[in-house]
Amino acid sequence: MAKITIFLVITGIVAYLLGGINGSIIASMNFFNKDVRHFGSGNAGLTNFARTFGIKGAAIVIIVDVLKTVAAIMIGRWLLGMVGFAMIGMLFAGFCAMLGHVYPVYYHFHGGKAVLCVGTLAWMVDWRVGFICWVIFLVIIVFTKYVSLGAVASIVFLPVGIWAFDHSGLEGVLGLLCALLMIFAHRDNIKNLINGTENKLNIGGKGNHS
Repeated sequence: MAKITIFLVITGIVAYLLGGINGSIIASMNFFNKDVRHFGSGNAGLTNFARTFGIKGAAIVIIVDVLKTVAAIMIGRWLLGMVGFAMIGMLFAGFCAMLGHVYPVYYHFHGGKAVLCVGTLAWMVDWRVGFICWVIFLVIIVFTKYVSLGAVASIVFLPVGIWAFDHSGLEGVLGLLCALLMIFAHRDNIKNLINGTENKLNIGGKGNHS
C-alpha cells in the first residue's frame, strides 16, 4: 500500500509539471514574440492560437501538447504498472497532466482547456474510446463550427466508453474526473453556447474559443 501511494504521488507531481508545459504559449512567444493569452479569448490553447496567429506554429502547439501528455501517461503506466495498476496509472497521470495544462504553475495558473491532452489520453487508454471521441468531436465541428461544443460533447463519451469496453469501475471514475475537469474548463464556452454568443471556428480571425 505504501508503495502504491508513493507511486501515485510521484506520478501526480511529474504529470502535473509536464502538463504545465504549454505548446501554445511556447509557440506564440517564439514565433511571434507575443503571449497568446493576451489575444482573442485569452485561452492558451490550439484554437485561440490558430484564430489569432493562423496555422504558422500550430504544429509546435500540437507536438508539445501531445508529447507531454504521452510522456506523463507512459510514466504513470510504468510506475503503477509495477504494482499491477497500469491503467489506473495512465488515467491518473492523464488527469494530472490535464490539471497542469489548465492550471500551470509556470504561467501563473492560467493555461488552456486540455482538449489535446484528453484527446491523447482517450487514444492511449483504449483506441476504440479514442476513435469514437474523436469522431464525435470532428463531426460536431464540421456541422456546427463550434470547437467547444465538439469538445464537451465528445468528452462525455470518455467515461462511458471506458465502462462500456469492460474496464474497471475505478478507471471509469478517473475518466469521469477527466471529463468533469474539461467541462469545468469550458464553463464560459457553455454559457456562450446557451446564450447564442459563442463564436465559430475561424482560423486566423478573431473571437472567443474553446
